[in-house]
Amino acid sequence: MGTSISVVKVTYLTMLIMCITLGQMTQAVELCGKIDATLVPCVEYLSRNEHIIPQSCCDGVKNLNAGAKSKEDRQSVCNCIRRMTKNLRGLKPDKLAKLPEQCGVKFPYKLSPSMDCTEVN
Repeated sequence: MGTSISVVKVTYLTMLIMCITLGQMTQAVELCGKIDATLVPCVEYLSRNEHIIPQSCCDGVKNLNAGAKSKEDRQSVCNCIRRMTKNLRGLKPDKLAKLPEQCGVKFPYKLSPSMDCTEVN
């Protein structure tokens, strides 16, 4: 009888952990979707020979920075930006790196497709 109760406890605990993990993954996907949508106005500037940053791009950059209040928030935003920029064809890394400064925003890390978001404070 004791063995079957232990199996039930382990099964319950495993399912609980899976639910928590799945919930966190869903939140991460939703967050990155929102960040991607916020940065869509920047794509033309970052990937083509555009010379003028759209105001809507800078507004998005400012909103992302203002919304990332905790270390975890900043790391999440960093991870989403890194993922997005790795998949952006024609990305001009120098433009990406200078984007916050050109929008009048001080990011706590340098934007790059290869940035290490674990080092973001």
